[in-house]
Amino acid sequence: MAVGCAVAATSGVPAGVWLRNLIAWALGLAMAVGLARRAGARAELVFLTLAPLGLAATFLSADLQGVHRWVDLGPLHLNVAQVLLPPAIVAMTARADARRWLVAGAVMVLLVLQPDASQATAWGGALGVLIAMSRGHGWAKAGGLLGLVAVIAVAWSRPDPLAPVAEVEEIMRLAWAVTPFAAVAAWMALAGACLSVGAWRMPAALALAAYAVLAALMPLVGWFPVPLVGMSMSPIIGLWLGAGLLAAEARRAASTYTPAASGA
Repeated sequence: MAVGCAVAATSGVPAGVWLRNLIAWALGLAMAVGLARRAGARAELVFLTLAPLGLAATFLSADLQGVHRWVDLGPLHLNVAQVLLPPAIVAMTARADARRWLVAGAVMVLLVLQPDASQATAWGGALGVLIAMSRGHGWAKAGGLLGLVAVIAVAWSRPDPLAPVAEVEEIMRLAWAVTPFAAVAAWMALAGACLSVGAWRMPAALALAAYAVLAALMPLVGWFPVPLVGMSMSPIIGLWLGAGLLAAEARRAASTYTPAASGA
């Protein structure tokens, strides 16, 4: 994020644009710390409920060339999927009932309708990890994975007429124009941030890491926002929320773990 802000400032992007990323980072960190310390099952249920409702709310806002991805909260223009999907992924692993798969399906359908092939692919990747790590029958898991691939293919077939914004979708090109070192540093830092989430080696952590990695790779194949590096508050806040909820889950798991008594 720091590299992205420096590149934006050097490239003539107004300070009011890149300063919002710094504010989002500090705000996201504060929320993540609060979640890590206090979040429980109720917070997970809230995020699992908010994800489909928030995506549905984008269709109540004005579209941009037929695309619905954003809601306005006062002066903030937020990409709902980027904000709510990371914590929803973590919440998915904490609820073992069938309702979570209903939520997962509803979210995927709404992403296709928006349309947002990038977030549909990232969300599908996270769901794929959870399906692969579940205890279901092999044929059921294979069917679920094939279904995900089919829905993601539909998302990619939907027209997306939006033109790229230089400091959002093309931030890596701007970084290379400033100096190749900036582009390399940005890619390395982005890869480290996305992969580090999986260090907990929990299903939720691996699913969140899959989401983050796929979202980061999508700008290589289409005009999609570069998370964390590009000038967009939404992915910064969303990934912080996911990390905070993940830390809360790890905290609760550690508090309930009882080491086996060693034999004399």
